[in-house]
Amino acid sequence: MTLWLIIMWTALILTGIALVYVSNRVCQFGCIKCLTKDNEKYKAMIGGGIVFGLFAIVAWWLNFVNAIVCIIYFALAWLICDLLLCFISRLRGKPFEHYYAGGLALIISLSILAYGWYLNHHVWQTNYTLHTEKNVKPLKIALFADSHIGTTFDASGFAEHMAKIQQQNPDVIIIAGDFVDDNTTRNDMLSAVKTLGEMQTTYGVYFVFGNHDKGYYAASYRGFSGAELITALKQNNVHVLQDEIKLLDNNFYIIGRRDYSVEKEHRGKRQTMSELVQNLDKDKYMIVVDHQPADYKSQATAEVDLVLSGHTHGGQLFPFNYVGQWIGANDRIYGYEKRRKTDFIVTSGLSDWAIRFKTGTKSEYVIITLQPQN
Repeated sequence: MTLWLIIMWTALILTGIALVYVSNRVCQFGCIKCLTKDNEKYKAMIGGGIVFGLFAIVAWWLNFVNAIVCIIYFALAWLICDLLLCFISRLRGKPFEHYYAGGLALIISLSILAYGWYLNHHVWQTNYTLHTEKNVKPLKIALFADSHIGTTFDASGFAEHMAKIQQQNPDVIIIAGDFVDDNTTRNDMLSAVKTLGEMQTTYGVYFVFGNHDKGYYAASYRGFSGAELITALKQNNVHVLQDEIKLLDNNFYIIGRRDYSVEKEHRGKRQTMSELVQNLDKDKYMIVVDHQPADYKSQATAEVDLVLSGHTHGGQLFPFNYVGQWIGANDRIYGYEKRRKTDFIVTSGLSDWAIRFKTGTKSEYVIITLQPQN
């Protein structure tokens, strides 16, 4: 909670600075100077009115968080362009006749946000091929996390993504948390769960909770509780794992963990990795599904074979991608890593929680092909 308060206040302070800075720079456009006859008071009023007005429109259209993202990108692009054009004007020995920095800043910031919107609202397939020395069958895993249904797509959009996963003929589908969100409607939840129940696989669909699935508000806010989500999943033959283990075909363990938020936010308890694996046959391939990539040390020590996570959204926004890793909140932000004998994969997710842009990553589902060495 302390971390989120720090992030919130930092974002609010940066937003205030960005709003003032961009309002000041907008005043430098020739059309505004001409309209106000270069009167500083009138320029400030018009510049502030334009910027604060657009900020309010974006906050109403998307939400307040996305308005913050937009204004910070505008401010960063404007600052860089101002510094660049200032440097160039000094090299050429005279100032530019027109305020080119402002036009360039608008083009760059709008292009970045448009591309970020595209990367977030389109979903790619990411492939990994892993090898194991254990004597097990080949396995094709379809992994997705952070669908947050209702953010960038509804239940029908979710069904389209599942149809693409189905085309890959996976042996097993793993959902690494944050399947739904506080803004997911009951109808969308039920429809999406029904889609999961219709997926054709060798070993079924397996689900672990993320920090958003049970909801941060009362069940009446979105129309269903965490318990009702569990019931709907089970009714559609989706295996819900909360510190539970399933053995598949006497070859593979699926070890589904309770989310770290149980301890971090709710003062509850989840089993440690050593407790979960202590009675397992180490000759079988062990797959851990843990929504938050925040327990790598104990997972590597337990010598599980593969750990699958989401939660980070791939860092989401450049240049802030790796802040979570730098401050120790996450062991990895995105992609593949091997520690000792354990393979780790973090997916950027099918969607996001609140921010509608991905400027530092892209939306994805993951196909993992596991091959025995022999």
